[in-house]
Amino acid sequence: MHPLFGSAPHVLLKAATQGGGVARNRLPMLALLLLATGLRWPLSLTEQAVQASKLARARGQIQPVFIIGHWRSGTTHLYNTLSQGDFGYVTPIAAGLPWDQAGLAAGLKPLLERMLPKRRFIDNIPVTPQSPQEDEVPLANMTTLSLYHALYFPQRFEATFRRAVFFEGAEPAEIEAWEAALDYFLRKVWLQQGRKQLLIKNPAYTGRIDRLKTLYPEAKFIHTVRNPFEVFVSMRNFYAKLLPRFALANYDHIDIDDFILKTHTRMMRDYRTACAKIPAGDLVEVRYDTLEADPMGTMRQVYETLSLPGFAETEPRFAAYLKSVDGYRKNRFTLDARTIARVSEACADSIDHWNFSTPQPRTAEAAA
Repeated sequence: MHPLFGSAPHVLLKAATQGGGVARNRLPMLALLLLATGLRWPLSLTEQAVQASKLARARGQIQPVFIIGHWRSGTTHLYNTLSQGDFGYVTPIAAGLPWDQAGLAAGLKPLLERMLPKRRFIDNIPVTPQSPQEDEVPLANMTTLSLYHALYFPQRFEATFRRAVFFEGAEPAEIEAWEAALDYFLRKVWLQQGRKQLLIKNPAYTGRIDRLKTLYPEAKFIHTVRNPFEVFVSMRNFYAKLLPRFALANYDHIDIDDFILKTHTRMMRDYRTACAKIPAGDLVEVRYDTLEADPMGTMRQVYETLSLPGFAETEPRFAAYLKSVDGYRKNRFTLDARTIARVSEACADSIDHWNFSTPQPRTAEAAA
C-alpha cells in the first residue's frame, strides 16, 4: 500500500499539484488514492469532531522528548531502545492512518496489523504492531509540508524538500497549518497512549529546534550524530530504495549525491545555531559510535542529562531489548577515494566540529 492511502483528499491533490503532478503510467495509482481517501474522508471528519471534543476536555500539556539527527544517524536504533521506557509514541497504525487512528483504524486493527511488513525495506529492521514510528509519514497525510511529498511527487524534488524541511518559500498559512496538524496529531497520540510523556523521532526536526521549543516550551531533545562519510553512503541507499517504491513521477533528473551533501551541510549548520539557545538539561548529544559501543551507558546518559525519571525501573527492559537485537547486521557500503574527497570538502565543518575520522578507501571486493 502507498502511504498516501492514509491522506486527506485535499492534501493529496495540493501536494501533487505543488510537486509537479504524476507520470502518465502512475495516473491509475493517483485515481485509486483519490477514491480511497474520498471514501474514507466522511469517517475521518467524524473522528475529527469527536476528537476535538475530547481534546478540549483533556487536561495537561504534552511535553515531548524529540529524537533528532540527520537521517541515517542512528535515530531509529535509539528510538526503538528508548521506547522500552515509560513513554507514549507513534504506532504503525497511527502513522498510517493519522486521521482515523481512534475510529476506523481501531476497528480494522487486526487486519491492519496483519498487513504490516515484517521488516523495513531500507535497513531490514524488524517491524511489529508496537514498533515506534516517525511522525513525518502521518504529517505527510495531514499537511503539504512534509519531505515525503518530495519523494511521492519528485518532479520538483529539491524545491518541495526545502519548503517542507526548512520552510523555504512556504506560505505563513502553510506553516500554521503544519503546526496545527502536528499538535492535533501529537495530542491524539498522547490521549491514546494514556497521557504518557511522548517520545517522538523525526530527523526533519533537526533544523527546527527553535520552532518546536516555541510550540512546546518544556520539550527536550536528543540529537544523534554520525560520521558524515557513513551518513552519505547510507543516504544513497535510502533514496535508492524509497524513490522507486513511492515516487509517482520521474526522478531521473535528481543529482542525489549533490543533494545529500547540500542537505547535510545546511541541516548541521542550522542545528548548531539553534542548539546554542537551548537551556542546559533540555538537550543531549549522542554519538552513533558510542551508542553502538555502549548502548546501556548511552541510555543512562540520556536519562541523567534530561532528568528523565525511571531509569532504574526500565533498565531491565532496555537490556532485554538490546539482547534481542544483538544479532542485527547493518547494511555494508563502500567508499572510494573520490567519494571520500567529496564528502571531506562538503562536510568539513561537521567533521571538524565533532572530530570525525576520515576512512580509508575501500573497494567492493575488500568489503566483501
